[in-house]
Amino acid sequence: MPQIWMTYDELAALNGCSAAEARMQALHLSLDRRKSRDGNTRVKLNLVLMARFFETVREAQFDLDGAITALRDAHRQMSGAVPAGQPGLGRGVA
Repeated sequence: MPQIWMTYDELAALNGCSAAEARMQALHLSLDRRKSRDGNTRVKLNLVLMARFFETVREAQFDLDGAITALRDAHRQMSGAVPAGQPGLGRGVA
């Protein structure tokens, strides 16, 4: 089972409410909460909230395949696996 953790702002966007209301919902639902290294508190979504999150992802109108391709290309470039003959992103090159 996947775990999805969201900040109160992200949970508010998912539920269409304010961050303060999202915090109250998290308390009411007894969702697990943790302070992240970035200083934000995150809550772990329960099954109902995860289903809502996945539904919003399914309904989103963006090019997921294109985004995955772009991420793979960026990973290849960052790992140094840039094909020969293609300009790299070398440091210190003017």
